[in-house]
Amino acid sequence: MTISAERPIEVVTPSATPPAYGRSWTQRPGWMSQHLGTAIVAAILGYAIGHWFGNYLASGYSFVANSGQNSIADALALTFGVVGWLLGIGALNYPLAKLIGRDGAKEETVDNWTKYFRYSLDHKVVGLQYVVGVLLFMFTGGLLAMAIRTELLNPTTHVFSADTYIKIVSEHGTVMMMMATSIIVGPLGNYLVPLMIGARRMAFPRIEALSFWIFVAGYMVIFSALPYGGFPTGWTGYAPLQTQAGPGMISYLLGFAVIGIGMMAAGFNIAVSIINYRAPGMTWSRLPIFVWSILATAALLTLATPVLFAGGLFGVLDKTVQTAFYVTEHGGSSYLWQNLFWFFGHPEVYIMALPGFGIVGEILPVFTRKPLFAYKVAAAGMIGVALLSFFVWQHHLFQSGINPDMRPLFMLTTELISIPTGFIFLVGMGTLYKAKIRFEVPMLFAMALFFNFLIGGVTGVFLSDVPVNVTVHGGFFVLSHFHYTIMGGLLFAFMAGLYYWLPKMTGRMMNSRIGKWHFWTMFIFFNLTFFPMFIIGLLGQPRRVYTYAPRLQGLNDFSSISAFLLGVSFLIFFANLMWSMWISPVKAPANPWDSLGLEWQTANPVPSYNFERIPVIMTDPYRYSEADAPAFADMGDGAGRSSSTTAGSSQA
Repeated sequence: MTISAERPIEVVTPSATPPAYGRSWTQRPGWMSQHLGTAIVAAILGYAIGHWFGNYLASGYSFVANSGQNSIADALALTFGVVGWLLGIGALNYPLAKLIGRDGAKEETVDNWTKYFRYSLDHKVVGLQYVVGVLLFMFTGGLLAMAIRTELLNPTTHVFSADTYIKIVSEHGTVMMMMATSIIVGPLGNYLVPLMIGARRMAFPRIEALSFWIFVAGYMVIFSALPYGGFPTGWTGYAPLQTQAGPGMISYLLGFAVIGIGMMAAGFNIAVSIINYRAPGMTWSRLPIFVWSILATAALLTLATPVLFAGGLFGVLDKTVQTAFYVTEHGGSSYLWQNLFWFFGHPEVYIMALPGFGIVGEILPVFTRKPLFAYKVAAAGMIGVALLSFFVWQHHLFQSGINPDMRPLFMLTTELISIPTGFIFLVGMGTLYKAKIRFEVPMLFAMALFFNFLIGGVTGVFLSDVPVNVTVHGGFFVLSHFHYTIMGGLLFAFMAGLYYWLPKMTGRMMNSRIGKWHFWTMFIFFNLTFFPMFIIGLLGQPRRVYTYAPRLQGLNDFSSISAFLLGVSFLIFFANLMWSMWISPVKAPANPWDSLGLEWQTANPVPSYNFERIPVIMTDPYRYSEADAPAFADMGDGAGRSSSTTAGSSQA
């Protein structure tokens, strides 16, 4: 096959640009020099302008003057703040220049640490920005979790009031869920997908960068609920509590809407990139399983998130201009919010789970030196999960008073989705069967996912049954199932992916000994924290309530102490990160795991254009047991890469 001989992408450095005199302001490099500092200043100015404008607009409306709060001003302040943030970081420079008929300025090349605080079009920079962002958000959400477990140490002696406690629970759930939707797609999806499919970049680099910076903006909007007084609805935001809540509810609804825009942009961009930017020879049957999982997730992000955006917009209108989408007294329906929310919310569970399965599918063959068992079954299982996830949302409404005749249908679809999920699980078991396993840190986290997800999946089958659901609904049994499914699956997979790919992303090896301490403390104390909650829930303790029966204090204390030690395990991870990246860095080999994956066949560090010549894919990436297997890819120098040890040692 003919090998593409495209030249590397040309960039313009500041010194290479002609003098700015006489050029349009949209074409000057200074117009593109925005960074995090200017974004913060612009966001503050935007917030102030929006609040003033909202007060001005609302000054003539008696219902605003008599409400004791100006929700219009709050909503416009947060909206203008987000717009200011995007203007300050430079996200809107190019489209604004085009709107006024000017050519967009060429982006400056910044090749130092400050590029991570700027609006970058390099997918590798965006991926590392996401890594730091999601770790920061996870840390703040974890602090709120520690506050929850501190309150539950005693059923009668209270650290927080009932009102404060429910607001902490609501903020914790919302931050964690919004962070979790991007925890893998953001960092690993953006960094790795172009490398895995043999592309030089994402299809739409500006949209990719926008998805990160709007994700950060949405996080700040959601956290702004705390100075606004919080919201008492839990992370699900149910009406009529939503319509009765204070101004903090505006932050919740707008935060969901803002992050929803970023999720839609990311999903669309990733899907287009995978469909159109695959290297020659990268057929669908040769696509890495991680890319399959990201493609299925991108479909969910693109199709499900607009429903959440619309639902949040309706809620904002109810709170500001007195519409009645969710206000039953005025002709609306609280069921509308529940259906809109969960039509997005249940596919969201698989937005978090599917990339985790993809990570494990990449790691298992490397550390077992076996091909991925039933590769096509795994890919089909992911597509099946994505499809069926749109047909199960009303099992969240079994207790809401919906038509009882609908319950058997959603009970059936919920149980049916366990079939493609089971396919994926069995693919992992088949890969491990009779394997000689290397128990490196990424492999330990990958194997832990199967243990945790099995418990979460089995308990999920119970919850799909209407009589059981009616019995345990709203209790700690559901909470424990949810954490086993999401945290036990997603978070362990994310840690596996970080330990596996950080050497490629940073050029530094994570310390293996500290990593194993991190794994064992996290695995043990995760199970000691959440498994007792199954028992607590069956004994009748409701969730989101700050007091409980004294007879349950022993189990709650055991769970809280385990949660504190689980928090220590994350401190071990952050210590390992600091030690391995900055204090005592060890340079990573080009291919430390001896992987056949295409992402490991590029130079280390990866050049800005990824591949000097577009590779030609000649076989699938999982042929570990075949010593005489044909080369995985022709990298353009005439020598195929059948040995990953030699593959990573030369410039691609």
